[in-house]
Amino acid sequence: MALHQGTLGTDHGPERRRLSINPFFGLADPVGDMTSAPPTHRLPDGPMPPPTAYQLVHDELMLDGNSRLNLATFVTTWMETQATELMAECRDKNMIDKDEYPRTAELERRCVAMLADLWHAPDPATAVGCSTTGSSEACMLAGMALKRRWTNANADRYRGGARPNLVMGVNVQVCWEKFCNFWEVEARLVPMEGERFHLDPQAAAELCDENTIGVVAVLGSTFDGSYEPVEEVCAALDALQERTGLDIPVHVDGASGAMVAPFLDEDLIWDFRLPRVSSINTSGHKYGLVYPGVGWALWRSSEELPEELVFRVNYLGGDMPTFALNFSRPGAQVVAQYYTFLRLGREGYRAVQQTARDIASGLATGIEALGDFRLLTRGDQLPVFAFTTEPDVTSFDVFDVSRRLREKGWLMPAYTFPPKREDLSVLRVVCRNGFSSDLSALLLEDLRMLLPDLRRQSHPASAEREPATSFHH
Repeated sequence: MALHQGTLGTDHGPERRRLSINPFFGLADPVGDMTSAPPTHRLPDGPMPPPTAYQLVHDELMLDGNSRLNLATFVTTWMETQATELMAECRDKNMIDKDEYPRTAELERRCVAMLADLWHAPDPATAVGCSTTGSSEACMLAGMALKRRWTNANADRYRGGARPNLVMGVNVQVCWEKFCNFWEVEARLVPMEGERFHLDPQAAAELCDENTIGVVAVLGSTFDGSYEPVEEVCAALDALQERTGLDIPVHVDGASGAMVAPFLDEDLIWDFRLPRVSSINTSGHKYGLVYPGVGWALWRSSEELPEELVFRVNYLGGDMPTFALNFSRPGAQVVAQYYTFLRLGREGYRAVQQTARDIASGLATGIEALGDFRLLTRGDQLPVFAFTTEPDVTSFDVFDVSRRLREKGWLMPAYTFPPKREDLSVLRVVCRNGFSSDLSALLLEDLRMLLPDLRRQSHPASAEREPATSFHH
């Protein structure tokens, strides 16, 4: 079955459905373009004027949700005009062609050095890292490096059939499941227990053995916004090494938190200050405050990134090292990241992230005060929090709340937690730059106005349907 199954509309004939043309779209003759309505599922026979093509696409996209009101996404939905202008100026530059675009390559190198300094790399000036299309690609690269280092150190056993494994919490982002599937690594998942919704250090250490390529610690779980205890995970692995001799590296998936904690939680030890932390990734297009898609992957030193994983190409001009799953991609997002680093600096980032955290904490408190909901987190780590209905609320559930808020234009995800907490269904709110205190107040008021109707229900509406989720993790 196709991944994207198109609909045929009401016309199932060979022409399928055609787009409807507004008479005003004709540049000179109001009815001229109406006779050449293009098909939707095959290439049109001929060209059409640019304004007509633009308007057809524009009109259909009006049915998308408003990204600024999307409380599910961690991805940046607002940037300054100057940043978008820079991105437009660089959209035709191919990032991989570093010989042709040396200044864009230099800006990428500077961003890596800035992040290395921010994350306390031993020598930021010679840090090893690269830009990616996002954290998913960055995690794949980090996982590849972990596996290759383990393979090199266990060549005989690997050829003998030993299967490498990766230890992580069941709350990790789906990209880690993809990595384990694509690169044939056993995923050893620490389940949730009680009110613990992320990785337990001791449980992680107990799952490690001679085939473990690494442990993934998440700085900011997408399920509830909480930080995993990276320092405690490293301490548990230190103790494991003392007992068994096993030296297990840690990768920190800082997709969101690696651009929050350095500014708001400076006393939190989670980065390269911990000798066991081998690599870190982050999403520039999340709390890095850049439009998608850009991510970053950094390694403590060149020793953590096996040289055989770095490819060198020269057919674009010059000898260029590259370590990425993608090849051609625009330089616009990297340029926008560098602009944002220059524009804000440490104090600017601190102000932006503190504002987001304050809004998240204030909104969480306001929702708790409504009386129908119980907070799982309060937005005091990532500017993200999760909540569920109180045990005595039986007339509606979180899926009803999500559905009713969607009618108001808000996209608030409702979803069920993984093993062993499938009994828990929650709503989650992501507060990003651009989600202002005014919007927060409007959301709280809309939620307050919905509650009387929801309370009058005899039972949750979702009880009449198959179990579902309005959020795909």
